Amino acid sequence: MEPNHSNKVLSSPPALEAKDNLSMMHSKFICCKLYISESRNTMAIDAIDTAARCDPQVAVLSKFEDCLYNRVRYTLVSYIVNDSSTDELIYSPIRKVLMAMMESAFSTINLELHSGAHPRMGVNDDLSFHPLGQATMEDAVRLAKLVASDIGNDLQVPVFLYAAAHPTGKSVGAIRRELGYYRPNYMGSQWSGSMLPDVLPISPDEGPSNVSSERGATTVGATPFLENYNVPILSKDVAVVRRITRSVSGRGGGLPSVQALALFHGDCTEIACLLDPDHVSAYQVQTVVEQIAADQGLEVEKGYFTDITKDRMLDKYLKTASPAD
Repeated sequence: MEPNHSNKVLSSPPALEAKDNLSMMHSKFICCKLYISESRNTMAIDAIDTAARCDPQVAVLSKFEDCLYNRVRYTLVSYIVNDSSTDELIYSPIRKVLMAMMESAFSTINLELHSGAHPRMGVNDDLSFHPLGQATMEDAVRLAKLVASDIGNDLQVPVFLYAAAHPTGKSVGAIRRELGYYRPNYMGSQWSGSMLPDVLPISPDEGPSNVSSERGATTVGATPFLENYNVPILSKDVAVVRRITRSVSGRGGGLPSVQALALFHGDCTEIACLLDPDHVSAYQVQTVVEQIAADQGLEVEKGYFTDITKDRMLDKYLKTASPAD
């Protein structure tokens, strides 16, 4: 039986002494996690993979696919260049690569035909930017806003900014709740087809207020680096697992800064967590879930990370990417 998800690294061109060259030329780097609503359509994934390799200075450090969620996440890293006089970000090759990947996704994926066990509101559902090396949160915010403008103006897709990229720091969860993101519209635990109204109930930060049912909308944010950690609960009762999820999440009074979502996943229900490793460890999340689940008479499997850690990310990029000619 094939696994429902896979976590792998796309092959990149070898680069002799790339680590030394890039680390000498640049000190500021950026990570972007791009979430796309597809993992079953091989043609679409192949086209996006090809677009991801269009610039050797941008490395896809990991790619996580889940066929039950019908969703894929790409983790990309590249350098950023600031103006020497103002220190404002003026360039990163990651911007062009992200646009190429999103254009490929739009040309091969139709949200009206999409279904899966993970909520989503767009083909290119979410982009989160995270500073690495000597990059600042201001650098991440500037790049997030530039990419959001590209999506809204060039691709004509509504974009909602969140976290540090939003003027008041509005969370992505708050935006999604206003848009009905977390409400399944198929079989009680699935999302199918377009789920946004033609005219949005809240105004986007970029792009049109009207929504294409084929493309949907996108969220773009800038945050400290977050880790993805999923904990499988051996139960198909999503409602029961949701109660555990609320007790784990920071919003529900559980572990500070933890964002958690209960999602049906075949023979189990997963608690999908986003956590800030500077404040909460995966071990703490696992322990709390096991304790609460035991009170409910439920078994818990060992959780798993869906991405590489922040500590490994920059070193891996410097070993993988090729410097500019």
